[in-house]
Amino acid sequence: MSPVSVKPGRTQGMRPDLVRIASWIDPSSRVLDLGCGDGALLAYLRDERSVRGAGVEIDDQHVIACVQRGVEVIQQNLEDGLALFDDKQFDTVVLSQTLQSMHRTEHILREMARVARYGIVSFPNFGYWPHGWSILRGRMPVTGQMPYQWYNTPNIHLCTLRDFERLAADLGLRILERATFHEGREIKVLPGWRSTLAVYRYAAE
Repeated sequence: MSPVSVKPGRTQGMRPDLVRIASWIDPSSRVLDLGCGDGALLAYLRDERSVRGAGVEIDDQHVIACVQRGVEVIQQNLEDGLALFDDKQFDTVVLSQTLQSMHRTEHILREMARVARYGIVSFPNFGYWPHGWSILRGRMPVTGQMPYQWYNTPNIHLCTLRDFERLAADLGLRILERATFHEGREIKVLPGWRSTLAVYRYAAE
């Protein structure tokens, strides 16, 4: 699937991974956005792609922001799973920059494969080369993509591109697309070393 062009004016202020995610979602499809934040992605997909979408979010202020945008949102902790949703209820399920903070990584990916034919995830790439240099110097890395200290970070399961691809294969998830970024720029040469953010689209076998 080739990315569909998005209107720059409409995506102004959106994170680069969300812009790419939007380009991978078919018009008039059904989308579930897990950890949907303020609902910016779902609102864009609704207005520009006629997508029927719903979000899951735990933060009170983000839920309020979703409601103000007219986005359908359910307030729930993702660690509780997706039992509210039926098998293949959606065409695509999205988990953007949340995978690394999940305690039950395999469980949420299996649940995503259950409720939708396609899944999209984005996460910080721990393989970014300065991270290794920082560890060699005896310190945990702190970067723009991972701006936390070791003692207050929400990121509990960090991984590299190869780590995720291996897990996806083990879970029977067939990777269809990959995009990698550094400070908003797409990285196509040596992405495992040079990117700080990875976005994957996969199909559930």
